Amino acid sequence: MPDLATLGQEKSNLIKALQEQQKEEGYISDQAIKDISREFDMAPVEVEGVVSFYTQFKRVKPGKYKIQVCDGTACHIKGSKLVLNWAQDHLGIAEGETDEEGLFSLDAVACLGCCSLAPVISINGKVYGDLTRKKLLKILQDYRAREEDE
Repeated sequence: MPDLATLGQEKSNLIKALQEQQKEEGYISDQAIKDISREFDMAPVEVEGVVSFYTQFKRVKPGKYKIQVCDGTACHIKGSKLVLNWAQDHLGIAEGETDEEGLFSLDAVACLGCCSLAPVISINGKVYGDLTRKKLLKILQDYRAREEDE
């Protein structure tokens, strides 16, 4: 938990406190909303309003494997929407969600900077490119198999 005692003294630090919390936990939990609202002497609904306004804040705990589907220009032209749809269908989750097992979370991002490999995804920072449906499903199955082996 960020040092709320020092941040909470000025309401202008609310976003910084939320950013620190998310950096630490990967998302903003219900408990964090309560703690931050208490420290900033605000109603939880006010803090929740700030969290929901800014797209940088996540309210869902990320999965062990954070999948980012690139939707930059090159990837978009080469079918990133299909890649996102294939991942959603295979994992049974929508963009911005985490699966029930807490294994995979899925997000679309503006650009991963790997345009020559379009379309691409990143899983915890590792980039996979030139994706087809078959390649994507094999990658996801390999990650799931790792969990079963552990």
